[in-house]
Amino acid sequence: MNKTITLNSRPVGKPQLSDFKFVDEEMTVIKEGEILLKTKFVSVDPYLRGRMSDVPSYVPPFELQKVMSSGVVAEVAESKNEKYKAGDFVTGALDWKQFQTSTGNNVLKVDAQAAPLSNYLGVLGMTGLTAYFGLTEIGKPKAGETIVVSGAAGAVGSVVGQISKILGCRVIGIAGTDEKAALLKSEFGFDEAINYHTTKDMTKAIAEVCPNGVDIYYDNVGGAVSDSVHANINRLGRIIVCGAISAYNDTSVPQGPRVEPFLIRKSALMQGFIVSNYAEKFPEGMKHLSQWLSEGKLHAAETVVEGFENIPQAFIGLFEGRNKGKMIVKI
Repeated sequence: MNKTITLNSRPVGKPQLSDFKFVDEEMTVIKEGEILLKTKFVSVDPYLRGRMSDVPSYVPPFELQKVMSSGVVAEVAESKNEKYKAGDFVTGALDWKQFQTSTGNNVLKVDAQAAPLSNYLGVLGMTGLTAYFGLTEIGKPKAGETIVVSGAAGAVGSVVGQISKILGCRVIGIAGTDEKAALLKSEFGFDEAINYHTTKDMTKAIAEVCPNGVDIYYDNVGGAVSDSVHANINRLGRIIVCGAISAYNDTSVPQGPRVEPFLIRKSALMQGFIVSNYAEKFPEGMKHLSQWLSEGKLHAAETVVEGFENIPQAFIGLFEGRNKGKMIVKI
């Protein structure tokens, strides 16, 4: 039998283990032209919370009682496709199943010798590309500018900070614990870090570590933290809206300061995006990320949880701040 994970119920507020259901199905036999994939690593990401709700978005919602999916690295266990052989490794948007079949059209081969396999779900996958294109295409950083990153110890934020340093910027990170704030400076090279949970006046704290103001804000969280960064944005500043994890589990529409007045006063740009907007440029992004990783300029931070049965718990852990860098489940 093959174990799978389905969406059992739509969450109200923060997801619970009861929102997921483990279902056994019969193993399928591959047909001519197909490959049998054995799941090795599974990516859990905050955006999946949106797909658990039945609301329109840039990606269709998960269906109730149907198998969930995300980024996966898998091994080719058996092949009847001339393009793949047993022992090859691939990555793609795949189901939360221990084994699954594919025609090979929805996956890409990855090189286990070039980098650890888990990196293809993080710094060399959608995470790294999201950080790279949001920063370079919208932020357009210049050497010497000041950038603030929220959710800085998370998967995307930690890569954004490192790329910003490579490009010559001064980088300030915002995180939720003293341990994470210290990690931003010691492991990822951030210039300053702020623990928003223990800081009483975030607007003042940001002003103190950014005496020349904020040129670029890479926003992964939204909410009150972002309100404080907005108050410190410079003229012609750029605000990159990548995520809003602070609001993903809200059951009502939150209210806060209105952004229009400061955008007008500072002639600032505020733009949201999804990484697929830049799909035609992915090879360019991969080239830079791979080079920086091989040169030791990029550190692939990962929190690895082991066991197929722990995928739901690892996902819930994202909303409890349990990850440093990319949250990945090793099967």
